[in-house]
Amino acid sequence: MKKIVISTGGGDAPGLNAAIYAVTKSAYRRGWEIYGSRSGYQGLLNPEELIRLTPEKVEGIMPLGGTILGSTNKGNPFAMPVENLIGEIQTLDLSDRIMRNFRRLGFFCHITMGGDGSMELAHRFAVEKEMPVVGVPKTIDNDLEATQQAFGFDTAVATATDALDKLHSTAKSHDRVMVVEVMGRDSGFIALNAGISGGADVILIPEIPFDINMVCQKINDNELRDKHYAIVVVAEGAKAEEMTKAVCKRTAELGRDRELLGGIGEWVAEQIRQHTGKDTRSLTLGHLQRGGSPTTFDRLLALRFGGAAVRMAEQGLFNHMVALKTPDMVAVTLAEAIKGRKKVPLDSDKLLTAREIGISFGNVELAPR
Repeated sequence: MKKIVISTGGGDAPGLNAAIYAVTKSAYRRGWEIYGSRSGYQGLLNPEELIRLTPEKVEGIMPLGGTILGSTNKGNPFAMPVENLIGEIQTLDLSDRIMRNFRRLGFFCHITMGGDGSMELAHRFAVEKEMPVVGVPKTIDNDLEATQQAFGFDTAVATATDALDKLHSTAKSHDRVMVVEVMGRDSGFIALNAGISGGADVILIPEIPFDINMVCQKINDNELRDKHYAIVVVAEGAKAEEMTKAVCKRTAELGRDRELLGGIGEWVAEQIRQHTGKDTRSLTLGHLQRGGSPTTFDRLLALRFGGAAVRMAEQGLFNHMVALKTPDMVAVTLAEAIKGRKKVPLDSDKLLTAREIGISFGNVELAPR
């Protein structure tokens, strides 16, 4: 009997459980045994952390957010921070231990679900350790270049759009400027899609360095049209023209200092307050965008990815990732999948549409006419 193992890595995203459901049901119909690895590779490091998956075990998980397997973005097996007996943090390469367990347990394929970081790890295991891997793309940022879309993105945009819809009424009631920071890292897809759909006045994305004076000009122009409030959407990786890097916050985890994107919304709000004198508030949606039940689009997309991953495993098409090339699911090499990060095209129809309806990007060339 063939045995496969599933893992979910990186940040959680709506649709992961639907993908797990599809892999489990599809593999079970082929007579395979299916196991889930808790918290990324943790189950392969410690086999007691493996979960036997059956159709009964996954019944009802399809509409649930998150992942029943748990996830982590701090679980690089090639450089795993481990606390020793005297409390010191050591970085160890545990990849050989994972491969020994993988072979000893008789797995013929590892289906890994994640974003760019997870695909990079999968590619490294495939090339350096000869692990048979199939990748399933999951990221709310939608920044994997090899696939038109990954599941999680549509739900994140819907969540952000819903928040913007609700903020209009309170902003209008108090004549306020509301600055909303959304996720997306170095890609502005969430900010752009939610900003347009949610009726934002200004959208600031990493692909277009902005001039804060142009942002304030748009807000002042609203006053001339008897609109005394404004909605500003800011991607967490957006930068003002004078900034050399994106705004980050420092945090200490496992004895290490890390920089995490975040804080640009507060900076923009303070600048607007100083330049315009308007009552300005900032709101960071943060992990709210990762939660909740997946939209119909994300749910169906995740199911399609899961089913395609099992078909690829059956064909022995390893060291590949499933990708959406409308209307089909296709296989792309993991090397191609991690080659680059997808950015908002500056000539995209969405940018042109936003400009036509009067949205400012804080940039002279893309300011409303």
